Amino acid sequence: MAEFHPLSTRRIFFMDFNELALTAARAIVIYVFVLIVLRLMGKRTVGNFTAFDLIVAFIISEVVDEPIYGDVSMAQGLLAIGVVAAVHYVNSFLSYHFPKFDELAGGKPRLLIEKGKMLREAMSAEHVSAAELKALLRELEVQDIQDVERGMLEVNGRLSVLKTEPAQELEKRDLEKLKA
Repeated sequence: MAEFHPLSTRRIFFMDFNELALTAARAIVIYVFVLIVLRLMGKRTVGNFTAFDLIVAFIISEVVDEPIYGDVSMAQGLLAIGVVAAVHYVNSFLSYHFPKFDELAGGKPRLLIEKGKMLREAMSAEHVSAAELKALLRELEVQDIQDVERGMLEVNGRLSVLKTEPAQELEKRDLEKLKA
């Protein structure tokens, strides 16, 4: 009988169908679990990425080393990466075509400032302190919260601000209105 070698062609590329199906199922379960965890942690943990992009980056970065080092077969590694990419595509497709799904999976922006006032209940729900909100405003070069008509925490964790009319910067068209 031939001696088994871990890097044999048969071990690298071929596996039992049940084992491959189990690998695909595990990849899906991990994707959904990580999505739920990130959604529960709030928008600020995601930063500039969508939760979906972050999940794909986490999972693929973890999965790619397994077949590289021979811990799992190449077929299992490629299948896991393919399944994660397919789940990500389906998630993106559903989010694009079904706004309710997008809201459920990706979240929705939350109003944190209205007419110069911090909305403490919304801030609490997003785990954003007054100090953190003030720091986010400074990053947007807003020195006084009274200059903010509406401040939204976007799904990517960034703050977007609509300034009050007196606080808005002058634009060329504003000067043309004065001339008229």
